[in-house]
Formats: sequence, structure tokens, C-alpha cells
Amino acid sequence: MGSALVRVAAFAGDLAIFSARAIVEAVRPPYEGRETLRQLFEAGARSVPLIAVSGFAVGIVLSMHTRASLERFGAEALIPAGLGIALVRETGPLTAGLLLSGRIGAGIGAELGAMKVTEQIDALEALAVDSFKFLVVTRVVACVIAVPILTTVMNFTGMLGGWAAETAVNGVPLGTYFDQAFSLIQFSDLIPATLKTAVFGFIIASVGCYMGVNTTRGTEGVGQASTRSVVLASMLLIAANVVLVRLIFFFYPA
Repeated sequence: MGSALVRVAAFAGDLAIFSARAIVEAVRPPYEGRETLRQLFEAGARSVPLIAVSGFAVGIVLSMHTRASLERFGAEALIPAGLGIALVRETGPLTAGLLLSGRIGAGIGAELGAMKVTEQIDALEALAVDSFKFLVVTRVVACVIAVPILTTVMNFTGMLGGWAAETAVNGVPLGTYFDQAFSLIQFSDLIPATLKTAVFGFIIASVGCYMGVNTTRGTEGVGQASTRSVVLASMLLIAANVVLVRLIFFFYPA
């Protein structure tokens, strides 16, 4: 038991140092702008279909559950506002983070793991390229930027899904639905909940990069790095969400 705790503590320390180094290198020139843009396209633009379809489906399901609950009290008029608050405050950010930890985290872990076992990272170092800044920092920065944007996409498509479910029941117009949905949402709801997903993006990218660059045992290790990236990133993301929600309530008690 003691040796297991030591290994866990050592792993946590290595991951923390790795993540802290990524933060320091991200603000230190030179900057890999072209590679960052490429990673932003890979992590952001290519994830839009997944996020949009998932958000639309989540909105439909939430609307049906909300209607089933509020109909008992004759409060169907509150369905759009309740759905909007649920999506913006918690459901949208957390669902988007977990989905992206699977898509982006697994991809980063597998890609860097394959580069590690085939010695491509060593080849970059031999060419006098800072592999950490080129491979790790660019992915971290791209994820920090992309995840909040994708969360906004999920919130919007989720509300579209809620409108589709409501208009199938009572034919509510789109404009009326969105007016009601945003009637109770304030910037103190939208901004903190969206910005916290930047932390989710940092966790996803840093964990995936760490697992990738520390891959061993050939192709078997690549698969394990991909799987561990998703599992660990999802666990840390959920734990971080608890802390961030508590901080949001502390700074925005209303």
C-alpha cells in the first residue's frame, strides 16, 4: 500500500510539473503560431459536428424531462428558461468537456505516443526543434481556446434541440422560445460557466500530451496511452468541475 501511494504521488507530481512547464512555455517566445492554428483546426473545427449533434440531442432530452416535471405544476411556460439555465450553467460545459476528453484526449495521446515509440520526437530534437513547445504547448493552447468555443456551440444547439422538442408539442415560434430561454440568463451565468471550460481544455491537452510523450512498449503502449488519457482527463475534469463550481458560487453568490 505504501509503495502504491508513493507511485501515485510521484505520478501526480510529474504531471503537475509537466503542466506547469506547459503554462510557462506558452507565454515565453518564440511562439509556434502556424502549428497552433493547425492544432486549433484539428481540435476545434473537426469537433464541431460531434458537439453540434450531441448538443441538439441533449437539448431534446432535457426538454422532454423538463416538460414531464413542470407539467405536474402547470408551469410549462418555464420550460425554455429552465432548459437555458441548465444548459448554460452546467450541462453544456460538463457534457462538452467529457465528449472532448474522449475525442481530443484520445487523439493527442495516440498521436504523441506513436511519435514517441517511432522516435520521431527524438528526430525533432536532433533537428534542433524544441519538441515540447512544438508538440505540447501548441496543443495545450489550441485546446484552451477551442473548448470554450465548442461549449458555446453546444449551448446553442442544445437550445435548438429544446425548441425542436417544444415546437413538436405546441408549435412555439423560434423567436419566442429564445426570448423565454434567455429571460433568466445573465452574464454572471454565462461567462464563468464558459470560461471554466478553458480549464477543462488545459486538463484534456496536458494529460493527453503527458501520456503520449511518456509512452513505452511500442504499439501496445500507444493504445494504453490513448485509453489512460481519456480516463484520467475525464476524472480530473469532473473533480475540477466541483472545485470550479464552488468558486463560481463564491464569487457570484446570487
